[in-house]
Amino acid sequence: MKKLLLATHNPAKLEELKFGLKELENQGIKLLSLNDVRVEKEPEETGQTFQENSELKARFYSKLTSLPTIADDGGLIIPYLDNGPGVRSRRWPGYEATDQELIDYTLFHLRGVSGPKRTAYLETCVCFYMPGHPKRDQVIFEQEKVKGHIAEKPSWRPTNGYPFRALFIVDEFGKYYDELTDEEHDKINHRYRALKKLTKKIINLIRL
Repeated sequence: MKKLLLATHNPAKLEELKFGLKELENQGIKLLSLNDVRVEKEPEETGQTFQENSELKARFYSKLTSLPTIADDGGLIIPYLDNGPGVRSRRWPGYEATDQELIDYTLFHLRGVSGPKRTAYLETCVCFYMPGHPKRDQVIFEQEKVKGHIAEKPSWRPTNGYPFRALFIVDEFGKYYDELTDEEHDKINHRYRALKKLTKKIINLIRL
């Protein structure tokens, strides 16, 4: 395997994927974006779980490009709201919402709610899909989450492309996700943790 496609149109997520997979570059694998391969299509995310959607996307883009592909799916889990928004995180209001709309929508649903009922998780599932290696398709998943709670108001410096981080206070540090230092962020980042585990499995696979 000499090339690996990172299947996201989100610039912020692409940078996180590249950072989390840098060990693969050290193995001589070139990490490609959807822009690199000039793919603008997006699949319909019909899965009922993060794992189903991550695999759906990985297979979709691999079929279009004939490349091994990594895709992820994730979002916000609020147990008090029946584990919502979950897989509907970006389309929670019923349409593709902006970052600000999602922030406002979350606060609206938790108005008057306090204490443990504001407990929340940021969860992700990353999927590696390689067609026909060496005789059959390979699918590998890693899933991670970080525990926190939803603040009463958003942080003062929200991260573009990650609206829920502007409301999510990480319990381990008692700080908004958006206000973590680089060191704190690297320690608890659920996507990084999942990617590091996935990287080890991919390296073992390609050495077979």
